[in-house]
Amino acid sequence: MYLRASVLFAATLFASSADAQRLPTGVHPEHYKLALTPDLKAATFSGTETIDLTLDTPSKTITLNSAEIQILSVTAGGQTATVSYDVPKDQATFTFAQPLPAGQVHLQIAYNGILNDKLRGFYLSKTKARNYAVTQFEPTDARRAFPSFDEPAYKATFDVSLTVDAGDTVIANGPMLSDTPAGPGKHTLAFGTTPKMSTYLVAFQVGDFQCTSGKADGVPIRVCSTPDKIGYTGFALEAAEYILTYYDKYFGIKYPMQKLDLIGLPDFEAGAMENFGCITYRETDLLVDKAASTDAKKRVALVVAHEMAHQWFGDMVTMQWWDNLWLNEGFATWMSTKPIAKWHPEWLFQEDDAKTLDSTLNLDAQPTTHPILAKDTETTDQINELFDGITYGKGGAVIGMVENYLGEEVFRKGVHNYLAAHLYGNATAEDFWNAQTSTSHQPVDKIMASFVAQPGVPLLTIGQDLNVTQSRFYLDSAQRELPVAGRLPAWNIPVCLKGQKKTQKCAVISSPLTPSPDKLAVPDGAPFFYANAGDHGYYRTVYPAGQLKAITAGAEASLSAPERIGLLGDQYALMRAGQGSVGDFLDLAFAFKADPSAPVLESALLKTESIEGTAGTPETEAHLDALLLREFGPVYRSLGKPSRSEPYNTQARRTILFSILGVSGDKSILADARTLTEEVFAGKKPLDPALTDAAVVVAARNGDSALYDKLQDVAENATDPGLKSDALTTLAKFQDPLLVVRTLEYASSGKVRNQDSWILFSSLLQQQKTREIAWQYIQQHWPAVSAQFTTNSGVRVVAAAGSFCSVQQRDEVTSFFATHHVEAAERTLAKSIDSINDCIRRRAVQRPELERWLATHP
Repeated sequence: MYLRASVLFAATLFASSADAQRLPTGVHPEHYKLALTPDLKAATFSGTETIDLTLDTPSKTITLNSAEIQILSVTAGGQTATVSYDVPKDQATFTFAQPLPAGQVHLQIAYNGILNDKLRGFYLSKTKARNYAVTQFEPTDARRAFPSFDEPAYKATFDVSLTVDAGDTVIANGPMLSDTPAGPGKHTLAFGTTPKMSTYLVAFQVGDFQCTSGKADGVPIRVCSTPDKIGYTGFALEAAEYILTYYDKYFGIKYPMQKLDLIGLPDFEAGAMENFGCITYRETDLLVDKAASTDAKKRVALVVAHEMAHQWFGDMVTMQWWDNLWLNEGFATWMSTKPIAKWHPEWLFQEDDAKTLDSTLNLDAQPTTHPILAKDTETTDQINELFDGITYGKGGAVIGMVENYLGEEVFRKGVHNYLAAHLYGNATAEDFWNAQTSTSHQPVDKIMASFVAQPGVPLLTIGQDLNVTQSRFYLDSAQRELPVAGRLPAWNIPVCLKGQKKTQKCAVISSPLTPSPDKLAVPDGAPFFYANAGDHGYYRTVYPAGQLKAITAGAEASLSAPERIGLLGDQYALMRAGQGSVGDFLDLAFAFKADPSAPVLESALLKTESIEGTAGTPETEAHLDALLLREFGPVYRSLGKPSRSEPYNTQARRTILFSILGVSGDKSILADARTLTEEVFAGKKPLDPALTDAAVVVAARNGDSALYDKLQDVAENATDPGLKSDALTTLAKFQDPLLVVRTLEYASSGKVRNQDSWILFSSLLQQQKTREIAWQYIQQHWPAVSAQFTTNSGVRVVAAAGSFCSVQQRDEVTSFFATHHVEAAERTLAKSIDSINDCIRRRAVQRPELERWLATHP
């Protein structure tokens, strides 16, 4: 499942104690035969199912998962069962008068259910034209569509049929086998038997979907949407065709299903979901205008690649239990950039990976982090909270670090061997790293175990004599190295050094802080080295002062763009931790003002902006803005006007500089923003779509109600999903207090899809100039605000409340959410409070440092 960035980096603390919700053992489902009849007008459905299962021993009871389902009858072995429910555990128990014999049992169930409005299970999705019935089962919601053994290890095959209105179609996991009349105005569509798979991967989508068709490696591929959006399916189809061919070759195992469908759904909470052969998407993550910006196409290609990677890693081979969710999501996160970078190398995915790594390291350097392997994962809330930046980001980063250490081909062979050994089965983390260890004959098991089992970020401190020690790094200087399982944390770290001739040499650093350090060997014997070649290592680095000076002075010539992003990330993190000053970091950031790489430039500017937001006063903000205009304005002007033939990197540099200069108050940029905004609303096709998008955002920050009205009209009536989404999110950029309140009222009115309303609340909470208005509104209108939450979106609002930076506001957030419960948000609330505390401490230290630096930069 692909989650949007604001979800990925909502960090967690530790699992709360709760009663186990696991099913009893001794029952093994083998095959489900499902027949469902949805009523899209009444928002209900009826179903019958036969579950072929095996009992280890005779039993009078069978317990499975069921939620929001009315079970009408249960029979097996000629007996009718009574049904009892354990609602908190989402379980139903069938009790028979006489024990069912050990061996095969055919369990027959009739039931009714609801098409809910919470975007989970079998749920209702709506457009202005009609209703749809669609599915989202991960992690624990197949039980809302059919009584089932809804745990990943209970794999089975599935035969599915649906009886729907005559004008509707169904898209499911398997190919359609038959379409037969089923009475007046109805027909029944039956689908081919699936491979063995977990219940959370079952899918069926009901409506008037239309599709664009293609093929790759002999596999039919379709990209489908509601009829009005069929014109936006072409790019995703091209991407899917390329990616499937790439993955077939990379994994050395052909895509196993008879077809592949990718479907954009009008209402969908996550970014996408990897249902086997029937992948579902939020419309903005699948459907894109071919004239859209490169960034919009990158996003679609990345999400398509992420979900398609799951067809092997997650669907074909599935984690044994949710504590190893990272095996699915970490791998897909790491894998997703590989085929797109091969397809479009000019799109700078290596730099994007470096930015993601930097964000993940910061997330993991907070006391409220957790291990990748989450042992205390039993309840539904605990499982839902695992879909975070540690599972996705750190999981993917550790995999990438090991690949860099072993080499791409050796690592690829290990992946193949792992998949081949567990086809259509379940596996654990140990299975994965043991396959890599056996293939490579390197200590991958020791490396990965140390990173997966314990939380936190290693800090490598390199001495003048190249001795290196490791400790646990915290962004908060008040934290100290804490014991893990009774000992100080120690990692087995593959450290790859880059020498003056750009050669790489790797060694595993395994000693803890005491008793003795390891010693690095610099490649080619030269005095210059960089301790994270390619920026693949999962650690922060402290260099001797002279070495750091040499690295910084030669950064543009000697370091790759990902390495420069890593250098900026390290120095910013060390500054936050009290191991460097604000002034030293700003000197470094300003030194990158003319960097030829757009992502490097963006990294420097965003970190500068963060310092301004944390430590600034109105006076220092005005001073720093003036410096940004003076130093970065000439760089922007040197790029000239946009042209259709210029490379993506040039476009991205111009857009980044335009945005930051606009925020800093450059009068010519503000005038250009108004002009470009007027032109796009007049129907003029933009020469550079990304620059025009940035211009509209800049204009909105200073915009009036007339511009607000135009954007709201686009948000409500545009057909293009990307344009519609951009217009909606831009409503949260207006800073006029009356328009801020108008956005909050709109978000809580029920007029915004509940998949999107949280975006407006969160964005307004995260911005300094709108934060207080948003917070007061949310508290005063909580019933209306919380009514918009789905299963997971409330968590995102709690995460955004961590943007405050005062004791009073911290106490308000703590008190408010103590009495206003948000589902599955316990860990996120702890993280938000920790973030506020961290900001309070940083502000106290950084504000005088910023003032001193500005005094030397008139």
